[in-house]
Amino acid sequence: MIKDVFNAEEGKTVKIRGWVYRHRVLGENKVFIVIRDSTGIIQCIVKKDVVSEKVWNNAVNLYIESYVEIEGIVRKDERAPGGIELKVSNIEPIWKGFPFPIQKDLSEEFLLDVRHLWLRSRKMQAIMKARHYIMDYLREFLNNQGFYEITPPMLTKAGAEGGSDMFEIDYFGKKAYLTQSSQLYAEVMIFSLEKVYTLAPCFRAEKSRTRKHLVEFWMLEPEMAFYNQEMNMQLQEELVRYVIKKMVKEHEEIFEVLGKDVDMHKSIDKKFPRLLYEEAVNKVNELGGKMKYGDDFGADEEALLTSVYDVPVFVTNFPKEIKAFYMEEDEKRPGTVLNDDLLAPKGHGEIIGGSERIWEYDKLIKRMKELNMNTKDYEWYLDLRRYGSVPHSGFGLGVERFVKYVLDLNHIRDAIPFPRTITRLEP
Repeated sequence: MIKDVFNAEEGKTVKIRGWVYRHRVLGENKVFIVIRDSTGIIQCIVKKDVVSEKVWNNAVNLYIESYVEIEGIVRKDERAPGGIELKVSNIEPIWKGFPFPIQKDLSEEFLLDVRHLWLRSRKMQAIMKARHYIMDYLREFLNNQGFYEITPPMLTKAGAEGGSDMFEIDYFGKKAYLTQSSQLYAEVMIFSLEKVYTLAPCFRAEKSRTRKHLVEFWMLEPEMAFYNQEMNMQLQEELVRYVIKKMVKEHEEIFEVLGKDVDMHKSIDKKFPRLLYEEAVNKVNELGGKMKYGDDFGADEEALLTSVYDVPVFVTNFPKEIKAFYMEEDEKRPGTVLNDDLLAPKGHGEIIGGSERIWEYDKLIKRMKELNMNTKDYEWYLDLRRYGSVPHSGFGLGVERFVKYVLDLNHIRDAIPFPRTITRLEP
């Protein structure tokens, strides 16, 4: 692997395999080749007067993304990436291939069209590594807190959020839907395991074109028996802080590849501010927005609100009319629910939505009837309240939104390998 070369002694002969990342013929006597693999890149120098004619021709006639095996001598050069380069003695094209299509056209639409090839770029490679680490740290944090990971179904008869943004499919002659959320199934499991989480895909047919919306995305959804909303929010804050601190400490090189400074997270140890919904609405309007009580926050409103913070901010106690049926009403603030949206700074917006759940049967039935819901579709969910119900809370963290925030990406589509939006189903 290329990373091993950087630990080798100067003057040692090594062999590497990888893809041609950069290729430049300098005059008639020298070729510069930058080779990449999953561990990094290394510069290789081929000089005509020290290699055979075959090796020289092999070096000159490569394409970007040709897959090659190179043998050479390790030497230090401060001008090379990482301060090390290979003085090539032999180069064998394992697969020369064809001229690579990604050259001068780097438009967003073109790069999405050739996403299957663009994922090889250093930028996308770094983001995909970060995504892996972030998902790993999310699991690590919850596992250390005594949670169990569960595996919910992706096909459901009814949605957790309701509404018209569900993908309907034919399930052997019956109506079924791709899941909006695994929350209801996570609630099932707390009566067995008490603290559980799912990390799974979700699907929402929202016709949104913002920088933070996908129709297929991944969500982390913990659910906790005996947790009130205060405990729920504390867990969210600790989780976000844990993952960011791990990324900054252990993967600064990823931020460097993306041209980002880890200092953008230097304030992460600060307590996350909290605003009541009406306070947040007023602040948005003070900053130039136009919201009224009962409006939900859109991307523009979230950008305004988070522009004055350097850490995520909780917005709590939304009007119950604009929130899901399962959220518990706050007895101290009637008409509002015990919920929170956690908004990331710098316009990244909502990354988490959580709430205390209605856990008493009569209350849940009453709320569902207020919303004219068909309770027959939720009989199994109502059983959870009929038999041994307990107070509980939970939340959903959008993985791609979180990756976007952690890495300060411009658009959510770069936070997932193959983005699915309302205009794109390929590749």
